Amino acid sequence: MATPRWPWPRLLGHRGAGVLAPENTLAAFEAAARLGVKGVEFDVMLTADRQPVLLHDVRLGRTVPGRGAVAALDGSELLELDAGEWLGPQWRGEGVPLLPVALRRLRALGLWPNLEIKPTPGRDIATAHVVANVLQGFWPDPSAAPLEDLPLVSSFSVPALQVMQQRLPALPRGLLVDRVPRDWQERLDTLKATTLHVREDRLEAKLVEAVSREGYGILAYTVNDPARAEVLRHWGVDAICSDRPDRLLQAEAAWRD
Repeated sequence: MATPRWPWPRLLGHRGAGVLAPENTLAAFEAAARLGVKGVEFDVMLTADRQPVLLHDVRLGRTVPGRGAVAALDGSELLELDAGEWLGPQWRGEGVPLLPVALRRLRALGLWPNLEIKPTPGRDIATAHVVANVLQGFWPDPSAAPLEDLPLVSSFSVPALQVMQQRLPALPRGLLVDRVPRDWQERLDTLKATTLHVREDRLEAKLVEAVSREGYGILAYTVNDPARAEVLRHWGVDAICSDRPDRLLQAEAAWRD
């Protein structure tokens, strides 16, 4: 069962459904829902005209065709690009979603969102303000909603999380780190964060115990091996983000909770 500090799904599809569908697309959300995954993580950045789009890379070329920076394109230009064919011809024509469109689809599918603010260079604060505007339209009074009904906003960017703290203090926030800093508790306290998200190979049992003891939820990314997921669960990790949620669901029913 989920602990009180993590009232959300324990298994999240990474960028939607991991490697099983084109990342950060509506098709990925639909694939996750078909699997039985209850929550998804995805990335949001801004176009040149401040449109919030679901993309991970700050430059074109990997999941969408072209060259150059995402931040140099207007939303109308980016939405014309194919975000699916790179993974296979069956995904041809899958587009880059805008954040409001993505949130509406997630609601229709019954999927819980962990939204990662992934700003392009120098646009941390601007991205967070646009994200806050969109989220306020979907959750106009987060202070009145149960925690389990709210999205989780995470980021490596402290300035972005500070904006979220100022704009929508009742929305839960998660600090993403590659390696856990020595002052992790001070950082979480300052941000009034709810969760700490850590690269799975940087975790050890004593650290998980310490974070949990202080009342913070802890998420491990990106976990694709069922045996590793089981170790993390026994250490007390609250949730995992995976590129292969299908494998983990098959191996361990606990992640369905």
